[in-house]
Amino acid sequence: MAASKKKAPERWVRSACPYCGVGCGLEVGVRKGEILQIRGDHSHPANFGKLCPKPAGLPESMYSRDRLTHPLRRKANGETKHVSWDEALSEVVDQLQTTIERHGPQAAAFYISGQLLTEDYYVINKLAKGCLGTNNVDSNSRLCMSSAVAGYAGAFGADGPPGAYADIGHAECVVLWGSNAAECHPVAFGRIKERKKDPKVSVIVVDPRRTPTAEIADLCLQIKPGTDLALANGVLRILLEEDLVDRKFIERRTSGLEAAAKVARKWSLERAARTCGIEKKHVVRAARLFGEAKAAMIFWTMGVNQSTVGTLKNRAIINLCLATGNVGKPGAGPFSLTGQPNAMGGRETGGLSQLLPGYRLVANPEHRKEVERYWSIKPGSISKKPGLSATALFRALDEGSVKFLWVVATNPAASMPDLTRVRRALSGAEFLVVQDAYPTETTRFADVVLPAAGWGEKRGTMTNSERRVSLLEEIVEPPGEARADWEIFAKVGRMLGFEKRFAWEDPAQVYAEYKELTRGRPTEVTGLSHERLRRGPVQWPVTDLPPRAERPSGRILRPEPDEEHPGTPRLYVDGRFNTPDGRARFAPTPHAGLHEPPSAEYPLVLSTGRIKNQWHTMTRTGRSEKLMRGLDGPFIEVHPKVARQAGVKNGEKARVVSARGAFAARIVVTEAMEPGSVFAPFHWGALWTDGGSVNDTTHDASDLTSGQPELKGGAVRVEAIPRWDADRGSEKHKEPIEEVV
Repeated sequence: MAASKKKAPERWVRSACPYCGVGCGLEVGVRKGEILQIRGDHSHPANFGKLCPKPAGLPESMYSRDRLTHPLRRKANGETKHVSWDEALSEVVDQLQTTIERHGPQAAAFYISGQLLTEDYYVINKLAKGCLGTNNVDSNSRLCMSSAVAGYAGAFGADGPPGAYADIGHAECVVLWGSNAAECHPVAFGRIKERKKDPKVSVIVVDPRRTPTAEIADLCLQIKPGTDLALANGVLRILLEEDLVDRKFIERRTSGLEAAAKVARKWSLERAARTCGIEKKHVVRAARLFGEAKAAMIFWTMGVNQSTVGTLKNRAIINLCLATGNVGKPGAGPFSLTGQPNAMGGRETGGLSQLLPGYRLVANPEHRKEVERYWSIKPGSISKKPGLSATALFRALDEGSVKFLWVVATNPAASMPDLTRVRRALSGAEFLVVQDAYPTETTRFADVVLPAAGWGEKRGTMTNSERRVSLLEEIVEPPGEARADWEIFAKVGRMLGFEKRFAWEDPAQVYAEYKELTRGRPTEVTGLSHERLRRGPVQWPVTDLPPRAERPSGRILRPEPDEEHPGTPRLYVDGRFNTPDGRARFAPTPHAGLHEPPSAEYPLVLSTGRIKNQWHTMTRTGRSEKLMRGLDGPFIEVHPKVARQAGVKNGEKARVVSARGAFAARIVVTEAMEPGSVFAPFHWGALWTDGGSVNDTTHDASDLTSGQPELKGGAVRVEAIPRWDADRGSEKHKEPIEEVV
């Protein structure tokens, strides 16, 4: 069925966007069970009706003719066939039980997605960590946000951005560090751009590539790749030397400044500028713009996080905010722009392998006991050993210690680093389940494919980058036999013998159970329900206890029982943090270079990223003609110096080569690139181009604290492709094949 362009909607339903973590509110136009049109929700505080191009393509992608609609099973000869849900899930359950009986719970693993709803996340975590005894549940959020998780937890004692988008309207200095928000978070960037109209507001951009974000910058610091810590330490030293710090805040609300300052003092202005490859005056100006502002915010994303020292980079950014008192007040704070729509919800429910629901830790015995009691499972059921992070999981699959893998709503055969290893691991897995709404590069390896309901076809919640929880309604029925992810997980739980623990009848009941595990925790949402969220989104923490009101006499009075907690726009306004002593913690952040520095053979640094109209591995956006319009396949941005040295010209096809593999794409010659680096979007995988994937070249070395891989730091070279070779094949989307594994 193709989405109609001529009919007018009969009704409009409120929802939220399934792409980046800005979490824009949508209004969805429906007619006779078909989604026809998308427009912005003017009442939603994340976007006030504004949208980027991607949501407009949702109707096209929903009705793509290659949607997965029935369970599929791979036969012995490699062909696939339709099977019933009972057959498919019986096979999954049998294989899962056999794996655990023969090899133990740690031989089973689940790789899930920041695009799942909170209810989906909760159910799979309860199944795996609570009932099966394996903490091998990790998310593709590991690839984008886990260093931010570690940074917040280390500094504040708990994950979660302290501020809100509304703070942009009060900031006098906005720093965008390793974030091309103009293309990756366009609506949030629009708010910054609007704020920049005030002449007293300054914008600083830090990025080796001069991106569209830099067009509004007062100062663009095109640092060399991997030198963020040198810059942060140099700026902190200037702030301290010029007394551009908030001494009162530091003394009353923080600890550890001296250790951080000791490292920063090693970074003279000359050393920092030389290491970063920028002018000394620009380092000084950045420090003064930031330090002299009455309120300042720093936004960052994958340019900071995707590093083997990503956690230290996060701590260094937070150090700057703590030193200047830019936490817990209007217009201030460290703010990680989340990459996926529900990466925050995943973190809240325990969706990384070291976590349990409510920002609890697997390694904490009291946290395990609390969850075991709530789930009514035997003490000791939850393993005390943190599970495998994403890159470690695929290494274990490749080496054979993980036998059973269930992949949900993500596409590791295109998105993971070091794809040669990942594809080999997927191909050699003893049993692979892939649950998705579309055929992907990963479904090709699956033993069983389970068709999932997509956006607009299931109900549940998401949490955006500013901790705002929105409800997404089931607007239309899923195609064919596709089911909601939480329903599939719950069915497997019942088939495994845990009938009472997975007996929910709808996702509202799942949420009602989950929220009790947040009671008293930093991420409390006990005051929320699906019913309440239908009236609009709310920022956590939000308790089910009514707020206290104070009479003029000073006596504390509880309001009437029907008064609701309004949510919390800003954390730490009282200056108390979630640490044992209530103080925020500075951290020493010594500089460390790239894991794989450039060499004579591979003299350039490859950075990867997104473009405005595409999303991740194009599983959904690539099926929209509207969003594909104007794209001419994958491309590589290079500095003119690099193009001359490689003997390539603008518009020609060239090859990027690393020690692990290569990919080919069209060359874009631009002065926007720092001369020692090249940039390529990671969207195009094997379904969309025959020139190889960007991640054929990336390595999987990861941050020791966060487990996040250094996807923006591989050493590569660029080489020309002979014309006869360049003309072979097509860079356009191959014909979709109906329900093929």
